[in-house]
Amino acid sequence: MTNVFVEAKDLLTRNLRTSGIYIAFVAIVVLFTILTGGTLLAPENLTNLILQNAHILIMALGMLMVIVAGHIDLSVGSVLAFASAVSAVLVIRMGMPWWVGVLAAILTGLIVGVWQGFWVAVVGIPAFIVTLAGMLLFRGLTWLVLENVSLSPFPREYQQVASGFLDGTLGSIPLGQGQGLLAVPQTLDVFTMLIGIFAVAGFITLQLRDRRAREAYNQQVESMPLFIAKIVVVSAVVLAFAFALAYNRGFPIVLIILGVLIMVYQIITNRTVFGRRVYAVGGNLAAAKLSGVNVVKMNFWIFVNMGLLTGIAAAVFSSRSNGAQPNMANMFELDVIAAVFIGGASTTGGVGRITGALVGGLVMAVMSNGMSLMGVPQSAQQIVKGLVLLLAVAFDIYNKRRAGVR
Repeated sequence: MTNVFVEAKDLLTRNLRTSGIYIAFVAIVVLFTILTGGTLLAPENLTNLILQNAHILIMALGMLMVIVAGHIDLSVGSVLAFASAVSAVLVIRMGMPWWVGVLAAILTGLIVGVWQGFWVAVVGIPAFIVTLAGMLLFRGLTWLVLENVSLSPFPREYQQVASGFLDGTLGSIPLGQGQGLLAVPQTLDVFTMLIGIFAVAGFITLQLRDRRAREAYNQQVESMPLFIAKIVVVSAVVLAFAFALAYNRGFPIVLIILGVLIMVYQIITNRTVFGRRVYAVGGNLAAAKLSGVNVVKMNFWIFVNMGLLTGIAAAVFSSRSNGAQPNMANMFELDVIAAVFIGGASTTGGVGRITGALVGGLVMAVMSNGMSLMGVPQSAQQIVKGLVLLLAVAFDIYNKRRAGVR
């Protein structure tokens, strides 16, 4: 048992950049659970956490690739607002079907990605300048398209994109009714629990496959007790989360969208040539060029991808807010960027993981939600968020100096 603890400590020390965020996340959850008297982990609140922050997590997937490649995108909030405005005009003002609005939001984001990718990759203007201009340009276009007025409401079908639930799809299990914050409704949704079980089964399968592959190539793997402990902890968390959703309102539709995107981008970043080249460009641009990587093409598609995901996030956010307003999504870009840096991405590119960005986004979400439940003023919340971002970047610099990287 002592050897297991020693090994665990060694792994945490060697992988401080990636493991530190998970430790911090657990600590923050425990802290705010205590401070809110358990309300933070109440089933209703857990569901709201997902619904309220899905758009940030979606954009964080794209922002991770932008930052890993050594760029930044300051325009995502304005682009989201612009895409939402286009959708609202088509569906609410012009009376088109709800699905036209969803496709329009995604297409608008895609077109914006092509526009910004052209200026960054082909013309060669730094992404900071291009997206700073985009932040102003697309905010102005949002006001122009909406004619400086808010549009609402969307049709019920459109609202279901972000606010709908799959409840009772495969039936439900009767349960008793509890009391207080942990009151249990009369039924437990079977479909939601099955999704949780399948997720755990998939996680275990992937972990076993990865371990066997590493062993086949004589690569170092953790001891079996530590490996089993990791499986048990992750599985318990997933099943507990699924249970909370199952006896609240069922499985959120937006969580399906988010889950599919996470799986797709995990594969892209870890198992495709494109993903490896993104890291190569950000890690060592000169070496990437000498290796035959078409940097212009890579940078172009990185921003097209960012635009695509921002368009999807626009459909999700406008669905949840049930309309479009000229000043919507103000400063969202800072939440997205903060999520990626807090999740362990390097300020100089070349380093970052999808899971880290997601956990970084959840850290921001839990802090905001926890402070709101405690009645902390908005001004104080912004101060805390700023300090957390500053500490995350300082931690990145500290790690580089410790490793001898300049």
